[in-house]
Order: sequence, then C-alpha cells, then structure tokens
Amino acid sequence: MPAGPFPPPPDPHHPPPPYADGPYTDPRAGVPRAASPTHRTYPWLPPAPPPPRPHRAPRHAPLGHHSDLRRLRRAYRWQRRTATLTALGYFVLFLVLSAFAPSLMTGTTAGVPTGLLLAVGQVPVTWLAVALYEATARRRVDPLAELIRRQAVVDARREASR
Repeated sequence: MPAGPFPPPPDPHHPPPPYADGPYTDPRAGVPRAASPTHRTYPWLPPAPPPPRPHRAPRHAPLGHHSDLRRLRRAYRWQRRTATLTALGYFVLFLVLSAFAPSLMTGTTAGVPTGLLLAVGQVPVTWLAVALYEATARRRVDPLAELIRRQAVVDARREASR
C-alpha cells in the first residue's frame, strides 16, 4: 500500500502508553484524548527528592581520607614490631644457643649455668618489651591518635551545622 499524506490508523492491539506527551486515540472508545501531563509516573510513587543545595567545600579532606590515619597506622605497626621483635628475638636467641651451642649453655658464669641465666633473663626482657611498647605509644602513637580525635570532633561539628 502506498504511503499517503495521512498517518496509518492506530493498532487496536498495541495502544500507545497512557501518559504520552501528545493526544492519542483510546482504542475502546475510538475518540482522541489528551495525555495527562500531570501524572508522569504512577501516583503511589513518592515525588523525587529536591536536589541538594550547594554548600561550601571543606578546607581539608574528610577524616577517612586523611594522611594522619596512614601515619597512625605506620606508627602503630612500628610499635608492634619493636616490642614483638624484642621479646621474640631474645627467646629465639635462647633456643638457637640451646640447640647449636650446648657447651656455652652448660658452662658456668659466677657458679651458675649460663643457660639458666639466659632463661631467667627472659622475664626482664619481656618487661623491657612492655616498657618499649608503652614508650613508643606515648611518643609516637598517642599524639597522632589525639590529633585525629580532635579533627573528628571538628568534622562532626561542621556536619551537624550543615
């Protein structure tokens, strides 16, 4: 069939969507009707939220992206390694000497076997490891943690005022 100046008749089996922009013909009634411009979605859906209002950008990055957190993790990692290597290093040294230098361990120092002196020395070395842990915490970790704590309070106040 040749194309004429008139559009083809609407297909009654495939009606256009009910909320189209232009008028359409209701296939049941056969009369043109205007599309409803007021209801673009289903009426039970909530309206779209208003766009967020612009606000000032913070002068520094939020707390989660701060380099101080990386510095804190690095200081804490150094603290753990120092204390652990102090205690475990001495104990491994004691075990290696016991296995590979039995003559040294059975020898006497001031009338006491050297192995016994090294074994009893494990207690003060453990105390030294605890003291190192506390000292590095006071010197390196605690100041960084306090700085981050103060920044978190400031960031929370800024967010609450927005």
